[in-house]
Amino acid sequence: MFALPATIALVILIYARPQESFESLRAAPLLYIVFALALFGIALDWRVGNTKLRGAPQLPWIVAFVLWSTATVLVSAPRTAMVHVLPLAVAFTLYVVIAHGVQTFRSLHVVAGVVLAMVLLVCAVGVHQGFSSKGCVVLDESTPGDTNAGKYDGRPCETKRQCYADDAEPGAEYLCEHIGLLGTTSVEERVRYRGVLQDPNELALAGGIGLPLAFAFGQDKRRSILRAIVSASALALVLTCAVLTRSRTGQVVCLAVLAAYFAKRLGWRGLLLGGLLVLPLLMLGGRSGEEASSSTVERIDCWAEALSMWRSHPLLGVGLGQFGEYHYLTAHNSYLLALAELGFPGMLLFSIIVYLSIKIPVVALRRRATIEPSPEDEPTGPIYAQPAPALPSGVETVRPWATAMLAAFAGLGVGMFFLSFAYHYVLWIYLGLSGALHSAIRAHDRGFRVRLRWREVVAIAVVDCAVIVVVHFYTRWRLA
Repeated sequence: MFALPATIALVILIYARPQESFESLRAAPLLYIVFALALFGIALDWRVGNTKLRGAPQLPWIVAFVLWSTATVLVSAPRTAMVHVLPLAVAFTLYVVIAHGVQTFRSLHVVAGVVLAMVLLVCAVGVHQGFSSKGCVVLDESTPGDTNAGKYDGRPCETKRQCYADDAEPGAEYLCEHIGLLGTTSVEERVRYRGVLQDPNELALAGGIGLPLAFAFGQDKRRSILRAIVSASALALVLTCAVLTRSRTGQVVCLAVLAAYFAKRLGWRGLLLGGLLVLPLLMLGGRSGEEASSSTVERIDCWAEALSMWRSHPLLGVGLGQFGEYHYLTAHNSYLLALAELGFPGMLLFSIIVYLSIKIPVVALRRRATIEPSPEDEPTGPIYAQPAPALPSGVETVRPWATAMLAAFAGLGVGMFFLSFAYHYVLWIYLGLSGALHSAIRAHDRGFRVRLRWREVVAIAVVDCAVIVVVHFYTRWRLA
């Protein structure tokens, strides 16, 4: 497959960010070059017959989401539209490259393996950072999007005050933080990575949703002992990193992932096992006291502001990327962020995309053991009311990957309720993996279909309305 090397390079650039760690790579627009190579590789694969020209179920809704998002910012802020449309275009391309360039289980294993390797890399850097010594960090106020960005100046410290000694740079601002690998530093002594994972909460989320991939590899019967060791090590690494991020959202994500995964595998015993595994995280991780209370109030205030923006702009919202023009913080909720910036149609489109990405592994796990299912067997209702077929013979390898994707989206669904993750590249990688799972199954089973019925759209709209109403009354009660 010609697109596979570029797809692997894309995942590495998104997670590891080598272009930010090494001076020699900063000048070249590596991300855009690799994107172009990946699209060229997909076109070449289609031309020579390596892959089929077939769309994943999310594709038309994602196209509608991108077009609607673009329209909102063109109306609200046409002069700065390209600044906000370009990152969304990158996210869309990332989805297309993975969902439609990966159409076999072998290539799915490779891409998922690279994603897992990158998750373990960033978590390992986080763990090393959390146990490393502290040093003086000179703040770089010119770095957009990160008010705590800076560079280690080589001096050790125990407190921030020590950084303002005689050898400090005149007029510079300092922090005393843990110094990690690849030029990373902690923030308020909470570990983080860099790039799209520079926020501790997002690092914890990325680690938590990567766990199911480790479990899926661990179920492979070949070299089962070695793979089981790798899975156990990944679990320990991710949970340790989540503790060091002190992220309450990360705690909930890990709990949701483990609960969904082990409940699917072992029933109620799995729920108990998942709870026991995450118990140390609940005891050691997260913030408490005044810091936690302040963070909670801040998040609720952001939710209230998101609803206020939507009430003022109910159809188009305030425009893609414009939330920061109305409030000093982001929405801290992906669904409310989409509502505030894109209006109710944008929120509905975003919810449909997430729903379909969950529905793909659900339907896959319930397929019947037949290559050509009858029309009565095709899914017609909400994902929890599907008939219970099994997967066709010959593609049993999809079971661990369908379970993994279901568990990953359980964590994502929870995490996105507390983080502004709607346009985050990591989310779009997993949307692509869900689409790639669909493409891989279709390569073996042409009868496999995942469709969205209008009554499902209505049900999703009702749920979105319920979320708005509940958040409205909750924020009024808490802020009163």
